[in-house]
Amino acid sequence: MSGPHVSRVRALYRRLLVLHRALPPDLRALGDQYVKDEFRRHKGVGREEALRFLREWERYAAALWQQTNAVEKMQLGARLTKEQLDDFSEEQIGQLQELMQEATKPNRQFSVRDPAMPKA
Repeated sequence: MSGPHVSRVRALYRRLLVLHRALPPDLRALGDQYVKDEFRRHKGVGREEALRFLREWERYAAALWQQTNAVEKMQLGARLTKEQLDDFSEEQIGQLQELMQEATKPNRQFSVRDPAMPKA
């Protein structure tokens, strides 16, 4: 992603990392790493793919903002429709499965300290 999209990409990247601060520490670490990996992986894509990439991440940012700023108890995530799943490539389905496995692991892989808590 180069050219006129650079400032838009950087702003979105920063916004996502800021939004992740509202997540529980384990999800924040997982989300931050996923965002970093995906933005790095899509650095050299063409214009059409870059626009689609930005649109989807902007949609994610809007949904996350809404979920983390709800008046009621924070409820994260959304169900995907069959039509949405049918639009995914095999690689995307694999990434989605890996992400689900990481997010639902009973033993936490990350040892992330809540920044609001004082050091012991």
